[in-house]
Amino acid sequence: MRLIDEQYLRQPDYGSPRMTDWLRTQGHQVNHKRVERLMQMMSLQAITPGPHTSVPNPEHPVFPYLLKGVAIEQKNQVWSADITYIPMQRGFLYLVAVIDWWSRFVLAWELSNSMDSSFCVDALNKALRISTPEVFNTDQGAQFTSREFTGVLQSKGIAISMDGKGRAIDNVFIERLWWTVKYEDIYPRAYCEGIELYHGLTCYLRYYNEERGHSSLDKRTPADVYRGNLNVH
Repeated sequence: MRLIDEQYLRQPDYGSPRMTDWLRTQGHQVNHKRVERLMQMMSLQAITPGPHTSVPNPEHPVFPYLLKGVAIEQKNQVWSADITYIPMQRGFLYLVAVIDWWSRFVLAWELSNSMDSSFCVDALNKALRISTPEVFNTDQGAQFTSREFTGVLQSKGIAISMDGKGRAIDNVFIERLWWTVKYEDIYPRAYCEGIELYHGLTCYLRYYNEERGHSSLDKRTPADVYRGNLNVH
């Protein structure tokens, strides 16, 4: 599963047929059905033709994408959230994070061993204790279209925006965060189990916010930009 996760970060256009072919070129004798089942468990789907993170629930409402052509000019203008699969030496967990688009500041995050909406709502409520955004953007996954999640946003008067189907680029800032977290921390450290992962992510995401300069932020840290509302170019 880790190989699938790594390759998917490199090639998010890979569905289960192409992923199966790639695994076979790496010497793994796997059949398409098994790869398809594993990718479903990991909530990975090719960015074309469908969304590549959470699975939609047809009974939940879907909101339009509000950010096409919108210039992001200040903190708390747009926040977004996403879920990713985190492999460990024994098992796996899911990670959700809430990020400010302007500063790339990670406002809150949570781990879970299931894909229910509660850990996403917990992360959202943590972030809202810091501030309130004008717009909140997610994919169309069931966790984010649930009454529990959208109800919190609506109660705060926050506009809800959702990626177009198959449009990974709509949530590009948090997709970059996943790549960074996995290649700088998750894969090199190969955490054994959940408690170790939690403590490791606590340290890494503090470093990401407070110490790691970003080229897109003129080498400033997300915390510097978010807390100081400094101009970026």
